[in-house]
Amino acid sequence: MSGPPSERDNAPPSSGPLGRAFGLVRQHETLFWVCLLIFVNQLGFGSIVPVVPLYADAFGVSAAAIGATIAVYGAARFAMNVPTGFLADRYGRQKALALGGLITVIGNFGSGLSDVYWQFLIGRFVAGAGAAMVITGTQIVVADISTRRNRGRMMAVYQGIFLFAVGFGPVPGGILADTISLSAPFFAYSILGGCVSLLAWFRIPDTGEIGRSAAAAAGGERPPLLQQLAALRRETGFVLIAIVSFAAFFARTGGLFNLVPTLAENDLGLSASQIGLGLGAISLVGLGLAYPSGMLVDRFGRKTVIVPSTLFSGAAMFMFAVMPDFRWFLLSCIVWAISIGISGPAPAAYAADMAPVGMNASAMGLYRMLADTGYIIGPLGLGLAADFASPEIALIGTGIMVLVSGVVFALLAPETSPGASAEGAPP
Repeated sequence: MSGPPSERDNAPPSSGPLGRAFGLVRQHETLFWVCLLIFVNQLGFGSIVPVVPLYADAFGVSAAAIGATIAVYGAARFAMNVPTGFLADRYGRQKALALGGLITVIGNFGSGLSDVYWQFLIGRFVAGAGAAMVITGTQIVVADISTRRNRGRMMAVYQGIFLFAVGFGPVPGGILADTISLSAPFFAYSILGGCVSLLAWFRIPDTGEIGRSAAAAAGGERPPLLQQLAALRRETGFVLIAIVSFAAFFARTGGLFNLVPTLAENDLGLSASQIGLGLGAISLVGLGLAYPSGMLVDRFGRKTVIVPSTLFSGAAMFMFAVMPDFRWFLLSCIVWAISIGISGPAPAAYAADMAPVGMNASAMGLYRMLADTGYIIGPLGLGLAADFASPEIALIGTGIMVLVSGVVFALLAPETSPGASAEGAPP
């Protein structure tokens, strides 16, 4: 076992053999470029959120088949998360991110050109593989350059930019869909994917050197990949945060991205731009709460933030299930945004905290893979539930699952932040 959290904190980037190369200025410079990269990538992703189910619906398929277009994206992310960690360790963070951007271009361009349902499904799978490499790769970099004392705040900056881009993206995406065509947002995402590759290639350093140096200073080499994954699976806290994130991804992709847009269109008569406006409102609240959440995470602990945010997420699902009009739809989006904003960096910071020295890439890859299981099961499961019961019942069931995951985490998960350990409160 890797020992209690207080005994296995990652060495600060400003100490050890690489201290002079990775001082505070370098740390913040790297964070800036990572945030710009993820902003560009997630702006493109957000732009297609309101149109994916509508695009699939245009082929005249069932609700389950519409859900499959979202689930297959998650399946590709599930399959690529751990390999991305391996590639980032073997060939460098820069190359893994650049390749992810290139695959994003191919997948979304293919999606926009699709004439039949199965072509769209293939394009979504390829795009999901690229997304996995970009998201997992950037989280690995942030985990590399942060420590337990500032990880919440650094993840908060990253997560705030991430959420703002995802939340704001539906606004231009909805406008493009209404004024040009449903395929236009996919072509826009392809262009942004090319920008991701350029940013990664020219601006992201190989931060993996930090972990390699820290592992060497701790008196040994990193074990093989399979041994790293086995050690992480034995960590109770790591497994529990993966369950919480699974439930959140299940609700987000199966509920918010799949059922809510079609429910809003079919039952409330909302347009793509109105749906995009509601989903876009999430960005403003999420951005405003991101950094305060990071401060709370570092000062009072990860669980203090994770548990209430999970309860808010469950409440939002219940509200979407009973929304009677556009105003209630906007209110439900705001409650969801509050839950995402409060949670912010906490789950990823918690997962990184559980990583033994030098294993950030494996930890973040496995964490993303387990969480992305919800990305696969959510759209398919809720699509089937909507077909056999109703979208409202599917959303209520999702809300219950999210609430249960939060309660289990509250009861069983250990705290990992400096404020709860022998290291003392962060400065």
